[in-house]
Amino acid sequence: MTQAVIRVLGLGKSYVTAAGDFTALHSVDLTVESGEYIAIMGPSGSGKSTFMNLLGCLDTPTRGDYFLAGERVAGLDGDALARLRNRTLGFVFQGFNLLPRMSLQDNVALPLVYAGVDQPTRRAKARVLLERVGLGRYAESLPNRISGGQQQRVAIARALVNDPSLILADEPTGNLDSHTSEDIMALFGELNAAGITIVLVTHEPDIAEHAKRQVRFLDGRIVDDRLTEVVR
Repeated sequence: MTQAVIRVLGLGKSYVTAAGDFTALHSVDLTVESGEYIAIMGPSGSGKSTFMNLLGCLDTPTRGDYFLAGERVAGLDGDALARLRNRTLGFVFQGFNLLPRMSLQDNVALPLVYAGVDQPTRRAKARVLLERVGLGRYAESLPNRISGGQQQRVAIARALVNDPSLILADEPTGNLDSHTSEDIMALFGELNAAGITIVLVTHEPDIAEHAKRQVRFLDGRIVDDRLTEVVR
């Protein structure tokens, strides 16, 4: 039996606004097993982005419990949480978030700086990952010298640099054309086939079809959780 990478129990998030309390997420239960590939779907305001922020430990829940790789997140201090995130999570965002004055190689290597890895090791590993995503020959280029699809590949390489068991991707094809989106989704498929768990947020049904399981949010609640009928 595989271990759950993500387990949330009664997870909720509320915000205080000028008009009173607003609940963005209502007591969500969800388990993601190791090796799964899940698409989180729903319209704007459905709670999917709030949920992903909680999964990524970018925000804290108002109530409920979150277990990441078997560890209760609420029970960890700042240093322990940072270590858990660094060894477990890789992030891919819609906007790429590459530093414009750094080479692609140095962008990919950046998380290793925070992990205390020496420069020769981190540059060598970054080069290997750029080769893996098909961009090794551009290692010394700046981000503005390559296309949006190539920038997203660099962002995926950066997400992989700490050897995470889980990748969280927030609208990873949102800024890309349809052909480039297909290329990026094929790369995610390869990573999942290699054993990496992937959870991605998308509002595009054709992108969600690449995942093996689709979880739909509406008004802060999960309203559908099903296996994808046709896995590409």
